[in-house]
Amino acid sequence: MNAEKIIAELSQKYPNKKIIKLPEDNPTEILCEIDPAINHLKKSVAIAIIDKSESHYHKKATEIYKVIKGILSIVIDGRKNKLEEGDSLSVKPRDIHYAIGDETWVEVYSKPGWVPEDHILVK
Repeated sequence: MNAEKIIAELSQKYPNKKIIKLPEDNPTEILCEIDPAINHLKKSVAIAIIDKSESHYHKKATEIYKVIKGILSIVIDGRKNKLEEGDSLSVKPRDIHYAIGDETWVEVYSKPGWVPEDHILVK
């Protein structure tokens, strides 16, 4: 993942928005909070650029992944789903999931809004 290039592009497209590298030292996923939950807890919108996200679940949030650019494989409770540009998929609370792409751009809508304490990693 070319993190510097992605961060520069996100900063240009979405000025003054928070950008998060996961993991910080060698990112395989970069998030840009477009409409964060801090503005209103009922929902949030982020752009995620994904090579591979960590396996996780949410206790409360339902997420809708919509592929903006590229192809994304999202594994939900062990079942693989392939999404192409324009495709979307809903992930329900407590569904263990992760995603694999190749610098794939994804719009992620969360309801209620995404907060760190509702992002539970699975080892």
